[in-house]
Amino acid sequence: MTVGTVFNMQKYSIHDGPGIRTTIFFKGCPLSCQWCHNPESLVPKTEIVFLENKCIGCRECVKACPASAITFSEQGFCRDKEKCTLCEKCVDMCPTGAMEKLGSKKTVAEVIKEIEKDSIFYEESGGGVTFSGGEALMQPAFLKNLLTSCKEKRIHTALDTSGYASWESLASIADLVDLFLYDIKLMNEEKHKKYTGVSNIPIHENLKKLAARNSKIWIRIPLIPGINDDEQNIEQTGAFIAALNLRDVSLLPYHNIAMDKYTRLDRTYRLQDIRPLSNTQANAIAQRLKAFGLNVKVGG
Repeated sequence: MTVGTVFNMQKYSIHDGPGIRTTIFFKGCPLSCQWCHNPESLVPKTEIVFLENKCIGCRECVKACPASAITFSEQGFCRDKEKCTLCEKCVDMCPTGAMEKLGSKKTVAEVIKEIEKDSIFYEESGGGVTFSGGEALMQPAFLKNLLTSCKEKRIHTALDTSGYASWESLASIADLVDLFLYDIKLMNEEKHKKYTGVSNIPIHENLKKLAARNSKIWIRIPLIPGINDDEQNIEQTGAFIAALNLRDVSLLPYHNIAMDKYTRLDRTYRLQDIRPLSNTQANAIAQRLKAFGLNVKVGG
């Protein structure tokens, strides 16, 4: 039985491919993009977070923890992550939901059951299921089994991916994916390493190979002010995409609404001083890319 770790199954999604979709978010990502709006996806394993605004100080979590990893003091709640075994008993016992689990183990059958609940919406809207993350390719066997099952049930499949994986992993599922939502972040390798933690060379090489297979691909470009919205990067990106005979591009303007997630996860948000682009600025970038013969839209 193939089991994977997901942290959300979002119904009625309209920004992750055509039509009305169910988006399955996989846990774990090989990148560490400084602007990541799903920081709960980065770590592959299940996590537990404390929501202070929901806590009533009942101490049920302290009583429930077999590892004595939770304490309360004058400074408030404290969980020793070294002692914590992620047994989730604190989550089960918390009466207000102040202890929240991020991620859960799911079988292929369990996920497919959720996907099939909205089949009527897929049929009427031309939608389907999108596998996202995190990076779904970090769980290749789980992903492939899900894609295979969806194909058997004639459910349209999309894969939202960074492209950072071995070509063998990508090639093994390529024929099962009806649409790739493929991220291109930065053309300069050193800047890509600085802001995402990894090289962009395998990402670009994988995209070339996918395009050569005539896979259906929509390019997604997150627009991060001061990082990848400069004229040189936009021009190089447009030329790269056009040279692969790809045409469909979505620009995803930066937003900072995920900052609260970083606080909950006790992580540092490194781009807190960046302000989102205006609609005028985003549309100007779209026009520059359209000059390469690309079909560009602003938004998912």
